[in-house]
Amino acid sequence: MGRQAMLNVYEAVTSRRAVRGFTDRHVPREVLERVLSAAAWSPSGSNLQPWHAYVLTGGPLAELKKRAGARVVAGDPWDEREYEMYPPELKSPYRERRSAFGQERYSALGIAREDWEARQRAASANWDCFGAPAALFCYIDRDMGRPQWADVGMYLQTVMLLFRAEGLHSCPQMAWSVYRKTVAEVLSPPDGLVLFCGMSIGFEDVTVGYVRTGRAPLAETVTFVDG
Repeated sequence: MGRQAMLNVYEAVTSRRAVRGFTDRHVPREVLERVLSAAAWSPSGSNLQPWHAYVLTGGPLAELKKRAGARVVAGDPWDEREYEMYPPELKSPYRERRSAFGQERYSALGIAREDWEARQRAASANWDCFGAPAALFCYIDRDMGRPQWADVGMYLQTVMLLFRAEGLHSCPQMAWSVYRKTVAEVLSPPDGLVLFCGMSIGFEDVTVGYVRTGRAPLAETVTFVDG
């Protein structure tokens, strides 16, 4: 893939979204290395750099998709989560935002709110990485605290923005945490690491419908204290 005119930072931020439909177009190893080499400069408290990333392509990724898909078909129960994705009782306005996201996502796919089976089929596309030819799995040492988890979030955001600069898209997937044992079968990570999320990476399949999720107005999330 030849180098193209890079997006500026604002363009990368506003065009980044969780893409859930990729083509099988190859993502060159040099692009993956360039992005992850630059992302290493992400900030972290006391420069701990607490992220541990594994990148899968080709045969290893195909094997992971095969194993995960087999679990879906067999109806295997999810692996016990090693962290809580959301508080058990989401309060307002977070509850409404999550509800609106779900409605927008499934409406774009033509799936009715009450069609649980269709929703489950759509969700199972996670285990195929939405057709992406590359995937990243991000781990963190289980002894790390909340600030280091925040560092990992900054790292992942940096990775996603750099992929946008390369003309690629991505989809961060905490969903992989419930198939963490299957991921571990392929990656064999050290016992001391916790799988935070996967990330599908590739070129967008523009034939897959979507609705761009909105954002809260600035006044709802930012308070200016002027002197």
